[in-house]
Amino acid sequence: MKQVVNLSNILDVVKQFPTDESCHLHFQEMRWGGSPVCVHCGKSRKIYQMKDKRILKCADCRRQFTARIGTIFEDSALPLQKWFMAIWLLMAHKKGVSSVQLGKDIGVTQKTAWFMLHRIRYAMRTKNFSNKPLKGTVEVDETFVGGKQREKGIEHRMDNKTIVFGMVERGGRVMAEVVTSANGRKLKGIIRKNVTTGSNLMSDEWRAYRGLGKEYDHETVNHSKYEYVRGDVHTNTIEGFWSLLKRGIIGIYHQVSRKHLDKYVDEFEYRYNTKEMKDSVRFSNGIKRLNGRLTYKELISNNQHERFQLSV
Repeated sequence: MKQVVNLSNILDVVKQFPTDESCHLHFQEMRWGGSPVCVHCGKSRKIYQMKDKRILKCADCRRQFTARIGTIFEDSALPLQKWFMAIWLLMAHKKGVSSVQLGKDIGVTQKTAWFMLHRIRYAMRTKNFSNKPLKGTVEVDETFVGGKQREKGIEHRMDNKTIVFGMVERGGRVMAEVVTSANGRKLKGIIRKNVTTGSNLMSDEWRAYRGLGKEYDHETVNHSKYEYVRGDVHTNTIEGFWSLLKRGIIGIYHQVSRKHLDKYVDEFEYRYNTKEMKDSVRFSNGIKRLNGRLTYKELISNNQHERFQLSV
């Protein structure tokens, strides 16, 4: 079976995968490439396929399993066809898709669609796809996501901003994450871990970046003095990524919580890093990387559920 199928729209997804069995067999092929591995004992010496083709049995540990186990599909009562449609829609739409819209499109409740989208985002975390550091010319910048609140006719910036730090290799990948602080110790630590020493580093004049010239060819632009470009020195690429992130939240998601903001950042990071891929390839690439289980209890745990409306 071909691992990359030719899909141009959601109708093609339905035609290519008309039944749950066809989805399951495709996912099984994508996960193991024709050589299933027992999810219980890790052996692949002899795997039997049961009558319905979806259930497999290991000859060594004698236990049964399916391709769903250990993935975001585990314990989901939804047919894989709905999951495939959800994955296609999230990855094909350049700004994402809301849980309300997804629920209408595939015929599930908004709550179910919300959980599905977060499971897919969990699998889209590109930090797990490549451990290679950024190199060449790398732009770094931080942005603040959150809203403003009016009080007594005067606009006050309230303590509802969340800091997101990003780095982008010109002509290459972006890496971004939610951080608790934008001080030098925090940001320099991330840069040193993820940017090859000796690279050309571009930033604004924020004091947290001071001292990086000893390890990098560090150039800055002074935004406070309205300097945005000086030859090849600028941070326009990473700022373009911030624009994509914020437009997606404003136009599609409208409101996000501090707790889940990092998951939306991962979504847009994945989409940016696969922007040169055709939708079919991005879909297949995503299907291959669905390992890892996320339960609803884990998703909603923690008390950081404060929601804010993005303002830019």
